[in-house]
Amino acid sequence: MIEKWNATIPRLTGDEPRPVYVYIPDEALRRPRKRYPVLYMFDGHNVFFDEDATYGKSWGMKEYMDRTRTRMIIVAVDCNHSPDNGRLREYSPYTFDDPRLGHIRGFGKLTMDWFAYTLKPMIDARYPTLPGRETTFIAGSSMGGLMSLYAVLEYNHIYSRAACLSPSIWFARRRINSLVQSAEVAPDTVIYMDYGSREMGNHDAMRAQFAKVTSILLEKRIFLTSRIVPNGDHCEACWEEQIPFFMHVLQYRRE
Repeated sequence: MIEKWNATIPRLTGDEPRPVYVYIPDEALRRPRKRYPVLYMFDGHNVFFDEDATYGKSWGMKEYMDRTRTRMIIVAVDCNHSPDNGRLREYSPYTFDDPRLGHIRGFGKLTMDWFAYTLKPMIDARYPTLPGRETTFIAGSSMGGLMSLYAVLEYNHIYSRAACLSPSIWFARRRINSLVQSAEVAPDTVIYMDYGSREMGNHDAMRAQFAKVTSILLEKRIFLTSRIVPNGDHCEACWEEQIPFFMHVLQYRRE
């Protein structure tokens, strides 16, 4: 079951509404006292429905969750669709200059403050969640993948696990590497990170940067699953194929 409602992020877009999609396991209707882990996701319009997706193809998360009977709540928030690089600004932790895009002021911290301190309490109050850090996860792709990495490192007291698909670690490399290096994280932090082999040529020295970030994460003793997806592309269809991999990592428990 998916509920869809509107929310506002006043510090970013004032009173402009944006959709929030919430997937609740059907079991919740039969077992009202049952509580579930929560996965927060970026680019909510691309997560569930093809008709809402930017390029007409979603990740198909509902079909996966229903088919596998995965007991988890998913909260997917739409991005800023402003043609003035709205999504890029909200999903960038850093301000940067790009020869093609010009000066981009990053509002990633404001975005994550809203996710962590406004949205999460709202979800915990309205839905049957397990609200603790150990059962609160985050995931996204591209700039959403970068934000997921940023979230699990800078907001580690909120999120214990993250899935970072095709993360945009190609820009502001020194600042991203510094973020990963200096982050103080709990010893049970889990990160899934992948990149498509066909994507590697999209940005200069991408393979080296991917190796650098994964190396620092390993040095910090984070539980890391790192993959280069064979013939992987930068698109929703490819990210959908990775769902079984990252969902296994997010849910894996061995006491």
